[in-house]
Amino acid sequence: MKIILASQSLRRRQLLEEIGFTYELRPKDVEESYPEHLQCEEIVEFLSEKKSLAFSDDELPEDAILLTADTIVWLDGNSLLKPKDEQDAIDMLGKLSGRKHRVATGVCLRSRNKKRIFHVLTDVFFKPLSLVERTFYVKKYRPYDKSGSYGIQEWIGYIGIERIEGSYTNVMGLPTKEVYEELMKF
Repeated sequence: MKIILASQSLRRRQLLEEIGFTYELRPKDVEESYPEHLQCEEIVEFLSEKKSLAFSDDELPEDAILLTADTIVWLDGNSLLKPKDEQDAIDMLGKLSGRKHRVATGVCLRSRNKKRIFHVLTDVFFKPLSLVERTFYVKKYRPYDKSGSYGIQEWIGYIGIERIEGSYTNVMGLPTKEVYEELMKF
């Protein structure tokens, strides 16, 4: 079976390649809205399935598995979205500073006759981050395409994350171990 990756995320592409899969890239723009009553893991499963359902069965070759995913940062019962601008990113990192938050990724694997949706959760613990550290990171790395305003694989992750409980690659946007295992079973 061939894999169709419907993602604009460079990190997801790299991670899928790193675990040995080749794929056809076919991103689609899908509005990332969801019902307000949904909670953390429900949101990512809903959005990964919504991205998958943007493709009709006719768009999927007989021998293909479509892979879609969505990652959020969850803090105090709310999803931290991608920042609107520089100040929003700095403020968002301030909310994460010195605290634990949860990163959730939902993944949907779909063929013409089968579908599997799952999620992976990782707890991330930040040290207290100074305004200077937060500002430096945002100005240099411009994390405007990242939920929670940070990439664990960038400077802020190297100096600011005290520990994680769970999958490192999940925080990057694709839980590789679980994706690999699910693709092998699919």
